[in-house]
Amino acid sequence: MPHAIRIHAHGGPEVLRWEAVAASDPGPGEVLIRQTAIGLNFIDVYERTGLYPGALPSGLGREGAGVVEAVGPRVRGLKPGDRVAYASQQPGAYAQQRTIAADRLVKIPEGVSDRLAAAAMLKGLTAWFLLRRTHRVARGETVVVHAAAGGVGLILSQWARHLGATVVGVVGGDAKAEVARAHGCHHVLVLGRDDLPASVRSVTGGQGAHVVYDSVGKDTFTASLDSLRPLGMMVTYGNASGPVPPFAPLELARRGSLFLTRPILFHYVARRAELERGARELFDVIGRGAVRIEIGQSYALQDVGQAHRDLEARRTIGSTVLIP
Repeated sequence: MPHAIRIHAHGGPEVLRWEAVAASDPGPGEVLIRQTAIGLNFIDVYERTGLYPGALPSGLGREGAGVVEAVGPRVRGLKPGDRVAYASQQPGAYAQQRTIAADRLVKIPEGVSDRLAAAAMLKGLTAWFLLRRTHRVARGETVVVHAAAGGVGLILSQWARHLGATVVGVVGGDAKAEVARAHGCHHVLVLGRDDLPASVRSVTGGQGAHVVYDSVGKDTFTASLDSLRPLGMMVTYGNASGPVPPFAPLELARRGSLFLTRPILFHYVARRAELERGARELFDVIGRGAVRIEIGQSYALQDVGQAHRDLEARRTIGSTVLIP
């Protein structure tokens, strides 16, 4: 019997259970896949703790890769044996098998491993929409990337540099600073030690950054706003330190008519054409070597509790992959 990780209550890693769960037969427009690799992301922690509440019991996990085992009626372009990957709006990737809508799958290109694809889909597509859609980064701009040594941060930093931007990375310590420098960051700041707004203005001739990509949330929000130039873009896309508390929109005016957005990936890939576009551009920069997907650690799926502990304690570097 195939197994999956399930939660029956919100809480710490101890609520994660390894249970016998059979995937359903694929219905119209669906595909059954045998999963070979699964990506770990902070959204999994948010859903486990209830920060992003959902119906219980539930699975967890938003990205994975595997091999098609069966296809349902009205599925075109996929057949048993095809290698596929996905980033899913619905949790459930922490499983040995999964039935999923065919239009959410993309074929894995030749030369790309299943582990790399599983590590790249959610994080890589997130970097894609942040850099190419939310704020279309242009040559000569200065961008600030929080958690620059994390899974999304490493991709963001490399891709932004490839686009011709000056990249200021923010990390949690000196070891991660070296990783960030090796992956595209022109300047690296250590959170809690370096003054973010003053440092960013120092490297921009007093102007400030064009855009800040902030996945940390509560602890860095104000400093990120203070790092922007007039008409700059504040992109808050994560809550690693907790959600940003309410604030007065007048604060944006006081700092120079700033723009603020809180985007999520799935609004940007809701249409099949946009998903294909994002995946095509992502695998293109990977294939050309402009972006390296760094898998810093892997765990057996049954050991996902330890993976969550390490992620929350900021002990991970780059992407983390779970092996069913």
